[in-house]
Amino acid sequence: MVKLNNFELQNISGGGFKIGMIFGIGALITFFLGLIDGFARPLPCRK
Repeated sequence: MVKLNNFELQNISGGGFKIGMIFGIGALITFFLGLIDGFARPLPCRK
């Protein structure tokens, strides 16, 4: 096992959620819910 000094500990990155990932997951959930809603109750187009 290797012991890291303070500088090396501060430069460790990864393992966290980024804001873009949260928006991407939200967009996918919204898309699939809309897709299911469109098949479950199709509404006619209004002109």
